[in-house]
Amino acid sequence: MPADYLDRLAAFVVDTRLEDLEVSTVTAAKSVVLDTIGAILAGSRLEENAKLANLVGEKGRSGGSTLMGHAGKAQPMMAALSNATAGVSLEVDEGTRLGGGHPSIHVTPAAIAVGEERGSTGKQVLESIIAAYEVTSRIGGATRARHDIHSHGTWGTIGSAVATARLMGFDAAGIRQTINLAASMSPANTWAPCFDGATVRNLYPGRANLQGILAANLSQCGFTGIDDGPADLYSSVLGDGFDPEQAVAGLGEPGEYRIQQNYFKMHACCWYNHPVLDAVQDLLRRERFQGSEVDRISVEAPPMAATMTNPHPANMLAAKFSIPYAVATAVLHGDTGVEAFYPQRIADPKISALAEKVEVKADDRMDLRRYDYPTARVTVTLTDGRSLKQEVTAHRGDSRNPVTQEELQGKFLALSGESLGEERAGRVIELVSNLENLENIKELTGLLGNA
Repeated sequence: MPADYLDRLAAFVVDTRLEDLEVSTVTAAKSVVLDTIGAILAGSRLEENAKLANLVGEKGRSGGSTLMGHAGKAQPMMAALSNATAGVSLEVDEGTRLGGGHPSIHVTPAAIAVGEERGSTGKQVLESIIAAYEVTSRIGGATRARHDIHSHGTWGTIGSAVATARLMGFDAAGIRQTINLAASMSPANTWAPCFDGATVRNLYPGRANLQGILAANLSQCGFTGIDDGPADLYSSVLGDGFDPEQAVAGLGEPGEYRIQQNYFKMHACCWYNHPVLDAVQDLLRRERFQGSEVDRISVEAPPMAATMTNPHPANMLAAKFSIPYAVATAVLHGDTGVEAFYPQRIADPKISALAEKVEVKADDRMDLRRYDYPTARVTVTLTDGRSLKQEVTAHRGDSRNPVTQEELQGKFLALSGESLGEERAGRVIELVSNLENLENIKELTGLLGNA
């Protein structure tokens, strides 16, 4: 297929209007926005993210975009850099099985920052998020990424660029040009920092947001990209293949919007852990065994899991990418939230000892984009000889195994409480639920800083 798939994507972005969408799509989008804001506010409390917010605030004093969880404002590019970095730091931001990544953290920070500077309505910001989420998820889903390339930051740059271009009022030709520019500005990132616990990895979405906003502005300056930027980069340097037909299959069809086919994280760690942890928690509820009774634990998971086997992670980030650690802390403490990966928990010798009993095996048939085959299989062998088994296909929080709106709001309150307090957090929930009716997005962002 020639690059006219880009014309179709660009036209889709321009034509996206809330009044043309199903209520379920709009409701799902608002849930995604709330979840992303919660992830940003929680991550903003980490020391390095607070220092980053201070840095970008000092460098961009004339800006008008909120640094969520902090005092002061910055230029949209720098605010989005800071907010998106914070939002991925605790591994609680949403994602999609269909696109192989986390679209909202690459889209929502840019949309909110640019929308705030421009005085956009809530409806305009929400439309830009829905359209950009769709495009970046579809580009990601059409890419057969190389095994060593981390999805964070890659096609997400296109997402932030599309959100920005939509808010800036670009026509379809301008959207297409921006997509091509953004593709050529994609960061090239590997998985290695995740396993080493190198927090430069948390900057991947931040850099993508910055680069995406920059790409839209460069397009307005007259810079040009090649005719088919995604296929050029994602079929060679960052991927082993790119299927343009897949990028537009079912585009715009009711019920097919990617933002309503996502998953929300109910465990504060890498997505590949989630089916495994669901299986472990199911067994704990059913069998009520103790960590002291465990002889060994066998985990079967997708091939990517074979790289997540270090039982002794160096720090919080590395622990979020360790299946043995996550399983061990779940068994011993019954907790897989943010605090389960704090340094004091990682230093627990009982967790370390149990993690050594966890064996991870790859099942080549398992794929987190599939729903017709299990995505995790856990077998717990106890010291009395009993063998306990559990499989999971759609993990809890996935669109095919959803949590309730009350649970999502509870997650937001837990994540945002330290930054906002209960009363202000409740007000944010109200405003996001009414986002399409806000006359100015500043009604929302005015609650998200720390003046």
